[in-house]
Order: sequence, then C-alpha cells, then structure tokens
Amino acid sequence: MSKATYPLKLPISLKRAAQRLAKEDGVSLNQWIAVAVAEKVGVVETAADFFHRRAGNARGDRMMGFLRRAPKVRPEPEDVIP
Repeated sequence: MSKATYPLKLPISLKRAAQRLAKEDGVSLNQWIAVAVAEKVGVVETAADFFHRRAGNARGDRMMGFLRRAPKVRPEPEDVIP
C-alpha cells in the first residue's frame, strides 16, 4: 500500500484525547488517526450511496409539482409548531 504524509494540526485537547484512546487500543497515534479517518470516509461514502439509491430518478425541479398535488388539509394538532 502506498502512503502519503500530511502535516496535521490538532487542538492540544483533541490530540491528548486521541493519544489516550490510541494507548488504550494499543496502537500508535498515527495508526489510530488513520483508522479514524478510514471509518469516517466509509460512513460518508456509505451515506452518499444510500441517498443516491434512495433518490432513484427523483429530481428537485419536480418537487413543486408534487407539493401542488398534495391535499389541502390542516395539520394534525400534534404537528403544529407553536
């Protein structure tokens, strides 16, 4: 696996917390941060894929037509924002 370096500047409190967690996991700070970034990338990419599939062929410009066809009824009392 090829690797790249990136100078990372963290607030001291965040770095200390990451160091503590890395030590608890028995890994280096560098390895712990790499795994944390990998987890975040996975979550974001999974969410983007989910919403892309969920949207299907939906298009934002057709939303107003959909809303115009919605029934004209008053909201339920528990749905009213005071």
